[in-house]
Amino acid sequence: MPADLTPVSPGVVRVSWTVELQAEGLGPSVEAVRGALAEGFGAGHHRIEALVDPEDEDAQRIATFSGLMREGVARQVADGSDRIVYARLADDTPVDDPIGFRRLLNSFLPRKRAISQMLIRSTDERVLLCQLTYKKDWDLPGGVVEVGESPRLAVSREVTEELGLEIEAGPLVLTDWLPAWGGWDDAVCLVFDGGVHDESITASIVRQQREIRSARFCTIEEIHELCADFTARRIVSALINVTDRPGPAYTESGL
Repeated sequence: MPADLTPVSPGVVRVSWTVELQAEGLGPSVEAVRGALAEGFGAGHHRIEALVDPEDEDAQRIATFSGLMREGVARQVADGSDRIVYARLADDTPVDDPIGFRRLLNSFLPRKRAISQMLIRSTDERVLLCQLTYKKDWDLPGGVVEVGESPRLAVSREVTEELGLEIEAGPLVLTDWLPAWGGWDDAVCLVFDGGVHDESITASIVRQQREIRSARFCTIEEIHELCADFTARRIVSALINVTDRPGPAYTESGL
């Protein structure tokens, strides 16, 4: 009971299989899908893809064991339902090669967002906060770490881009896990020490107006007033860790 190939566009076909084939078990199903892949690439197609129901774990295993790499989720493409997109290209590294196997694993293993922030302090123990354009709450300077980018380099880049300040990130002072919130997936926030500076540094700030409304040094009281509660807790935990009274190296929502 072979898997079927359906043309999608020039050089691209879609592989599918029946519930009857899937009911025969993982081995026969994978063998059939691999046979369809060989047939499709042998016919000169450069891409073979599959759309799999996110609720169908058996079909997901079949796609993965057949060597199809997970690319993402296509929303409402099958009678209003979502589908996971799997695909393989003709020039992908073979799965029996260690690099090809690692790339296959990498395509479906969890990926967690990383955020880097910088704790910049004034000589009178205030903290530099940014008023952001896309939310009401104030926050530490920083941002999302790009794919393949060092978190330490990322926070220095963000401070330069958003505030025009050239500050090299010092040691990591806190790792804070952020649960899913307000439309965002969960993330790990890494807070790096930005050192102690004279308040006059704020005169050198050149705001990235698309994201930053203002920036200034704030007291602990102002931090609790201006920031979301979990942000304030994170800042307090980070401050403890740059004093002579080191606190926890890891927190969840600042706790």
